[in-house]
Amino acid sequence: MIANLVAIAAEEEQNPLVPAWPELVVGALAFAIVFFVFYKKLLPRINEVLEERREKIEGGMEQAEAAKTEAQSVLEQYKAQLAEARHAASSLRQEAQEQGAALIAEMRAEGQRQRDEIVAAGHAQIEADRKAAAQTLRQDVGRLAVELAGRIVGESLEDHARQSRTVDRFLDELETKAEANDAADAGAAR
Repeated sequence: MIANLVAIAAEEEQNPLVPAWPELVVGALAFAIVFFVFYKKLLPRINEVLEERREKIEGGMEQAEAAKTEAQSVLEQYKAQLAEARHAASSLRQEAQEQGAALIAEMRAEGQRQRDEIVAAGHAQIEADRKAAAQTLRQDVGRLAVELAGRIVGESLEDHARQSRTVDRFLDELETKAEANDAADAGAAR
């Protein structure tokens, strides 16, 4: 093909689209030199840069994979700690409920004990008041009875010892009758 072009160029007048034969040889030689320089100098450098870039990308991917694995491990640890914390919170809540129930029971027992003490003290006070009222009533009834008996008999019964014996005997008889009536009522109720 080159020979045909050279023959055509020699026969005809110089065609501007077809270069001269010496220009083709010089152009091919220049192309070969530039290609050789690129092949020996530039291409190894380009390959080296591409290899470094590939290694960086692979290293980054390995680091990302290691970071992902580590993150997964940390996540599992946090989940385990969270589960442990929830269990501990549940245990504390249960313990607090048990302590609360025990405290309530203790407070109820203390309240019951105090109520019993107050009731016992009230009963003792009532019994003391009853005895005092009975004593006062006995004295008043005795005085009134002696006074009334003195008016009926027409003379004064001023002897205090005799007066006390008479009143005591009268009141004892009344109490005996009242107890007998209470016992009879209780026997009839059965």
